[in-house]
Amino acid sequence: MSTRIDRISEEVMKALAEAMRSVKDPRVQEAMVSVVHCDVTNDLRYAKCYISVLGSEQQTKDVMKGLKSAAGWLRREVGHKVQLRYAPELVFELDQSITHGAHISEVLHELKSEGKLGEEDAE
Repeated sequence: MSTRIDRISEEVMKALAEAMRSVKDPRVQEAMVSVVHCDVTNDLRYAKCYISVLGSEQQTKDVMKGLKSAAGWLRREVGHKVQLRYAPELVFELDQSITHGAHISEVLHELKSEGKLGEEDAE
């Protein structure tokens, strides 16, 4: 049963990513937005979509507002692409994992350039 839900979640994620390219809202169009993951509930009524935005904090807030206002249209588009009896209601959640990973990478690079990383290995 869960493999079916996983497949549907994957299809919803692909359909949403494709539909987001066609959103006319400038808040969404101007930013680098990607769909990281989607979790569809077992009853297929809701899809929690994790969104990553590359940009400033204000840009991120604007994108989330833009997605919320375009949710109905996006739901219809996803419903057309994913053949289900009911199109799941899309719930957008901000995913900071990519930004967090980039920050960690930056910190590690700084430590390495300062010579503070790798000293334990030398002893």
